[in-house]
Amino acid sequence: MAHSVKDIAAAIGAQAVGAVDILVDGVAEPAAAGPRHLALAMTPAYGAALAAGQARAAVVWADADWQALGLEAAIIAPRARLAMAGLTQMMDRPLDGAGISEFALVHPSSQIEAGVVIGPFTVIGADAVIGTRTWIADHVSIAAGVHVGIDCQIHAGVRLQRGVKLGARVVLQPNVVIGGDGFSFVTTTPSNVERARETLGNAPLAEPDDPTWHKIHSLGGVAICDDVEIGANSTVDAGTIRPTRVGSGTKMDNLVQVGHNVVIGTDCLLCAQAGVAGSTVIGDRVVVGGKAGVADNLTVGSDVVLAGGSVVLSNVPAGRVMMGYPATKMQTHIDSYKALRRLPRFLRDLRKS
Repeated sequence: MAHSVKDIAAAIGAQAVGAVDILVDGVAEPAAAGPRHLALAMTPAYGAALAAGQARAAVVWADADWQALGLEAAIIAPRARLAMAGLTQMMDRPLDGAGISEFALVHPSSQIEAGVVIGPFTVIGADAVIGTRTWIADHVSIAAGVHVGIDCQIHAGVRLQRGVKLGARVVLQPNVVIGGDGFSFVTTTPSNVERARETLGNAPLAEPDDPTWHKIHSLGGVAICDDVEIGANSTVDAGTIRPTRVGSGTKMDNLVQVGHNVVIGTDCLLCAQAGVAGSTVIGDRVVVGGKAGVADNLTVGSDVVLAGGSVVLSNVPAGRVMMGYPATKMQTHIDSYKALRRLPRFLRDLRKS
């Protein structure tokens, strides 16, 4: 579908200049852009590449001389990534499908609201509720009694286990698993893990009297609030008694693990391969960097940023930036790292003295 430059600018809240009635039907990087593309040259680093392409119009940075760049029209985007969000949403192709596939298995007691799309080989269990205009891809399984809100997107291979409730506009990317059992086991007598934690490793460990691990079942389910997006192959485990909870507006990357009984606040970001262990509470607007981990039974305050690869082993007050293993305040970690780098030189000088 073609859009005029002025309509695109209006849709993303930006300023259009030049021949704003030019029509485009796609977006491209500057060097690869054709005459019907809107080139994305949002920073000066991409300006020179416009000459290699054929774009007549582009999205450019705030003070760009768009005419000198050979353009007939431009959209001025002072905040490039924000413009990118609106633009890609506008240009994205619609989801495929309509109605319920003849190859889907939908239990007759389930409640399927108006405008729902269900793809082939998807299974909907008894008494499940699927909200209005929700789109469900192929090979999805939704257990009995699950509630899915309105306008959700559930992509291929997603598994929603018993006791799961999704709010409105939740997006689950391929192969997400929500509501699997929590990793919760106990031994008859104290295990070596318990002994190590109690003694901080200062006592020798030996074979317990009974090493059998007894499973603590997960009865609490999962509550995913409105406008949450969860990336491919991520998992959120069911709570033991109360639901594991993910607050509204939170976004998770691929390969994120959220343990049982965890509570995650609103508008958080959890980046790839991040992990939050059981019964931990994450505040609002927290950013957990890639490969960062948070140990169990901790509290991380609101507006905390955990740098990539950090491992949190104690409670974190609100507003902190943490880094390292174990995670400390960012400046403390940087100072310690600098001191460690200077240590070989210091020892060398000490030997010479």
